Amino acid sequence: MDDLVGMTADPLDPARIAAVVDRAGGSDGACGAVVTFVGVVRGENAGRRVRHLDYEAFEPLALRTFRLILQEATGRWPGVRMAVRHRTGRLTPGEASVVIAAASPHRTDAFAACRYAIERVKQIAPIWKREFFEGGDVWIEGATADPHDDAAREQAYRRACA
Repeated sequence: MDDLVGMTADPLDPARIAAVVDRAGGSDGACGAVVTFVGVVRGENAGRRVRHLDYEAFEPLALRTFRLILQEATGRWPGVRMAVRHRTGRLTPGEASVVIAAASPHRTDAFAACRYAIERVKQIAPIWKREFFEGGDVWIEGATADPHDDAAREQAYRRACA
């Protein structure tokens, strides 16, 4: 796992990930905002009590996709520094599955870039989850958009700036 993107079976530390993007700008006080999104496993989904999720990923492609997402976001919001980390393996309700952090001189850009990144992760990252609930299990549809689809990219941008 490098400083900005990563996949791991270990628990995620949102504060550590936020510190990576905050420190990336040096100690000149340029960051006026650090926004962190933490995706957490729900205890209930579709009216069913969730026992656990199993996340699988094609890691080399997932990391490349995370870097693409960060490149897109920092291209739209210059001056934003970002990190994306995602879990794999078995997670129980309450555990963090994904952490995205964005640091910027201004909060508006940090919030928008962070929101954009999670929208794109959901659209294009090769990560799959299997939900185990009381009475059964089901694969949850994962990423379906082409990473180079301009319409999907614009849809994520519109959601980020809504």
